[in-house]
Amino acid sequence: GVEAISESKPYEFGDTMNLDVSQTFKNAAKHGMNDDGTFNLDYGDLAVMQAEYNSSAATVVMLDCSHSMILYGEDRFTPAKQVALALAHMIQTQFRGDSIRFLLFHNSAEEIPLNQLATAQVGPYHTNTAEGLRLAQKILKRQNKDMKQIIMITDGKPSAITMPNGRIYKNAYGLDPMVLGETLREVGSCRRQGIQINTFMLARDPELISFVQRVSHMTKGKAYFTTPHTIGQYVLQDFQNRRTKMVN
Repeated sequence: GVEAISESKPYEFGDTMNLDVSQTFKNAAKHGMNDDGTFNLDYGDLAVMQAEYNSSAATVVMLDCSHSMILYGEDRFTPAKQVALALAHMIQTQFRGDSIRFLLFHNSAEEIPLNQLATAQVGPYHTNTAEGLRLAQKILKRQNKDMKQIIMITDGKPSAITMPNGRIYKNAYGLDPMVLGETLREVGSCRRQGIQINTFMLARDPELISFVQRVSHMTKGKAYFTTPHTIGQYVLQDFQNRRTKMVN
């Protein structure tokens, strides 16, 4: 909803006429009173109250739990879970009209309740981004909110897809054309539904960077190159900035 804040501003063409009557009269009175006790109101005297519009948001957090999230002597999965829990707490305490759901993606994907998120583990899995996006869309389709978004936290490029017969096709070497094509089809489906994908990358693999930039361009989302130590700051700030805008 719209929440007024204490400050007013001079009226500009295009502003909502949420008139600050007291300030407008004070501005007009500065010109002096007429002999009959009235005063003239000029265009420049108009002042309007500022307000913040807080949209209702539906968010699905996609957590990559492929084995690379704990390889190379760095645990990337634990910070990702911590950020997801922090985001859930912020939404539940500050934005009660919003919804947040979580899913893990690996060889396939599954939704996970909040109370099981802290104990979720990484497995020896590939990265089936397409299946994660497919499940995220199903979850968001049931949500009646102004804004729908996917927050994807990953450190690897897509390396698996689910075939029509249910078999998992895997290829961890480079961006497989079949895997990439299926994944981008799901990205295109998100775009058609107005779902923005914001990706938080925990690695700097050139192929991953290229893929994520393409996803961001297709859905008008953002790509953040971050680390396990700074991901919390990026995720929480991005969420708050996206759902609030100044209106006059």
